[in-house]
Amino acid sequence: MSYKILSVWLCFSLCSIAFAQNSFQIKGFVRNANTLQPIEGANIVGEGLFSISSVAGAFTIKNVDEGTYSFTISHISYAPKTVTVIVESEIEIVQVYLNESSTVLEEVEVHGKSKYRKVKETPIVSHTVSKEFLDKNRENSLMQTLSKIPGVSTINIGSGQSKPVIRGLGFNRVAVIQNGIKHEAQQWGNDHGLEIDQYGIENIQIIKGPASLVYGSDAIAGVVDIQPNKIPLQNSFNGEVNILGESNNNLLGISTSIEARKEKWFYRGRLTYRDYGDYKVPTDKINYENYIFELQDNNLRNTAGKEANASFSVGYVSDYIKSETFFSTVNAKNGFFANAHGLEVRTSSIDYDRSNKDIDLPFHKVNHFKIMNNTSVIMGKHTFYFDLGYQKNHRKEHSEPVPHGYMPKPPNSKEREFNKNTYSLNMRDAFKPNKHHDVVAGINVEYQDNNIGGWGFLIPEYNRFTIGVFAYDQFEIHPNLHFLAGIRYDYGLVDTKSYYDWFLSTTNNNDGSKSYIYLQRAQNKTLDFGNISASAGLSYIQKNTTYKLNIGKSFRMPLANELASDGVNYHMYRFEKGNLDLDPEESYQLDIDIDHTTKQFSVGISPFVNFFENYIYLNPTSNYYETLQIYEYTQAKIFRFGGEVRASTTLFKNLQLDASAEYVYSKQTSGAKKNFTLPFSPPLSGLFSANYQFKDFLFLAKPKLIADFRITAAQNEIVPPEEKTEGYQILNMSFLTKMAIFKNNQPIEIRVKLNNVFNTKYYNHTSFYRLIDVPEAGRNLSISLTIPLINN
Repeated sequence: MSYKILSVWLCFSLCSIAFAQNSFQIKGFVRNANTLQPIEGANIVGEGLFSISSVAGAFTIKNVDEGTYSFTISHISYAPKTVTVIVESEIEIVQVYLNESSTVLEEVEVHGKSKYRKVKETPIVSHTVSKEFLDKNRENSLMQTLSKIPGVSTINIGSGQSKPVIRGLGFNRVAVIQNGIKHEAQQWGNDHGLEIDQYGIENIQIIKGPASLVYGSDAIAGVVDIQPNKIPLQNSFNGEVNILGESNNNLLGISTSIEARKEKWFYRGRLTYRDYGDYKVPTDKINYENYIFELQDNNLRNTAGKEANASFSVGYVSDYIKSETFFSTVNAKNGFFANAHGLEVRTSSIDYDRSNKDIDLPFHKVNHFKIMNNTSVIMGKHTFYFDLGYQKNHRKEHSEPVPHGYMPKPPNSKEREFNKNTYSLNMRDAFKPNKHHDVVAGINVEYQDNNIGGWGFLIPEYNRFTIGVFAYDQFEIHPNLHFLAGIRYDYGLVDTKSYYDWFLSTTNNNDGSKSYIYLQRAQNKTLDFGNISASAGLSYIQKNTTYKLNIGKSFRMPLANELASDGVNYHMYRFEKGNLDLDPEESYQLDIDIDHTTKQFSVGISPFVNFFENYIYLNPTSNYYETLQIYEYTQAKIFRFGGEVRASTTLFKNLQLDASAEYVYSKQTSGAKKNFTLPFSPPLSGLFSANYQFKDFLFLAKPKLIADFRITAAQNEIVPPEEKTEGYQILNMSFLTKMAIFKNNQPIEIRVKLNNVFNTKYYNHTSFYRLIDVPEAGRNLSISLTIPLINN
């Protein structure tokens, strides 16, 4: 609870609005007397009148007649205070500050723990991302927004898509969880982004390191856990509109939401639309395969896109039951830089420079639909959690029909189609057999079926079934020393379907003759996998310093593309071939985290050591298929180490300085690429931030200026065909403030951000377009507004 006290700001201001002829509203805010932070959950009690303060410290009491009223404002962590309000035609603004109560704090220490305290007691290395962080650092995609966190980076696919990388590992090695359900799409693809609407997300927990114990396969490198939003307060109705505009790619985005609750029932909904054109890069030409592509007005042609998303949920909450059913659909159409899709564009008749808003070939369209239900039931000492989900990921990839090898000219532009259905069920029981133990036991079940279409073949149709059981116990040795240990067993089946080319190919017979056959690319094959995961760790809290140590074993089942791909990937201009003899990946990792935090400053370090027994990767060979280099999936032993350091301090009460750095070293200790690093390995990088809080000025409230300076070293450790990438320095600036435009309403939040201030030409080593020497986006000015519609 001490964390909440240090981080809360509470302002109490009372005003009245005429309601009918002699009826008014009392609106107010509650503030911490020491930190000036808002206090959530304060009770405002008067004779026949009652309200509870929101996250922003706000409350509203409706239908109040003229007169004099006394209210007692109380909170479990503060000494109560009584104020008197005179309700008349003009109500004076009254500010009330609550003082922290040390007596109450001792009582809270015995009977409850804050979320911050629980995180410190858990040995797992994690990072909590707040709504404030997301709003302040919002970029074009969720993962680009999170890339400011040490140890988290992205594989960018143009300006509007990206996929997560944690400590140098990405794709299906990072599990993305939304509302308890693992997000299942086509994560294996280099050019497949994350189909999640980043608006409306309030809280994310990022776990660094093996997390298969709880989340199963695909969490071998870490987890991005998008947690459910807080349940609305009783008898509340709120809404907001988010508007975003950007200069670099002429983006215009709008997202609007509402949420409401009566006594036990509540609902919430959101609509989002984004439209953007080709983004600009600080160069006028691209050199790919010794061919020079001229760019018109610095536009990276055919990188425009559109996105339309909708979500709605309805829920019920009581003393013992909480349940919410969530519906969402994410729809996107994105173009790919034309010259990234092979070299056919040299002879194409498509006018890619006709308009920077056109979405020409090649492009993809994707729809991700979800239905999820989260239910918790309290029964005595036990709390049962049930997560049920259905997902449908439908992706269509279109490109200009061009014949290759024996393939005739395709009949249409639909090169590939993936239609993936996923059914998920998670159940767990959390209970305390005594005051020293927190035990959780559960089961995860998932079934997938993936169908394919189009004239291009890369992966076969397949079915996938996994089931896992786990249990872990967090034992309190004494209040400042905690031990966590757990074990899990998983079993899975992958059933691939046969596939034959739709055209005839020529083969040479032993007698010298030739035959024309439909080549078989995939066969009917059923493979099963089983594996054990385990984890053990310690957490020790010594005053302001927290020490964590965790060792874990995780695993990952091979994917269908790793097992059974056998076709041309024109997006990467290569032939990819799977391997049915692959074993599950097994990873062993040691994590250490030391954090020292005081009111004035904080420092921390999070090193790790990691060993893969049989890491799966796509190895470029010296063989060719119809002029295309053949890449084969294989396995090797991998040794990795690295970590993150961080520091933060506050100067002059208004100036906050933050610094962080991250580094990963990888080496293949066996296999065809022995002594090489891993593909897409991020280089050493550091981020320095300065945050200055100005005093209120005119109509600007809480104006804040932020400067972020990122220094990235050169990446000379590569795996061919990767190229070495030079280091770079980038400066980003932001200005945030609030404006009270409408009297008696919440203020409008404004953010002005200038990325790549000096229009620096630089290359991101983990970007999808790095292989064809495309630099990152140039200078970009963005302006966003958050307008509260109703808050009561």
